[in-house]
Amino acid sequence: MNNYMELKVKALSINESFVRTVVASFCLQLSPTIEELNDIKTAVSEAVTNSIVHAYPNKQGDVLIKANIVNDNTFIVEVCDDGVGINDYEKAKEPFYTSKPDCERSGMGFAVMESFMDKVTLSSNNGKGLKVTMEKKIVRQDSGDK
Repeated sequence: MNNYMELKVKALSINESFVRTVVASFCLQLSPTIEELNDIKTAVSEAVTNSIVHAYPNKQGDVLIKANIVNDNTFIVEVCDDGVGINDYEKAKEPFYTSKPDCERSGMGFAVMESFMDKVTLSSNNGKGLKVTMEKKIVRQDSGDK
């Protein structure tokens, strides 16, 4: 089964929980464990929050979320914005690094994403902003009686 979805929301903090719920609901077709589902929800929450907090310091913008199911067990989610972007991906991924220390940010967003997902990639979103691509393999549970 290959399937996909797209969702576009305003970069407002009130939309973070909505996006997390929609992405988790879409993932349910893979029958993830509660732990796998919570991992995905946490990683998506971090990525969306990063776009909301950092991408648009001087204007309002949007966050685009794309989720794909491929090869019957791989869940891929992209969180994209057209904001200011990140100049140094490796620096941004360092634990405790934040571009807004005065806003009480912990700087753990990318570390959290990487700990809950199998793969996290940062890139520009068509030459501007940021695209966070996260991948997680869902382990199919044996449905037979034991």
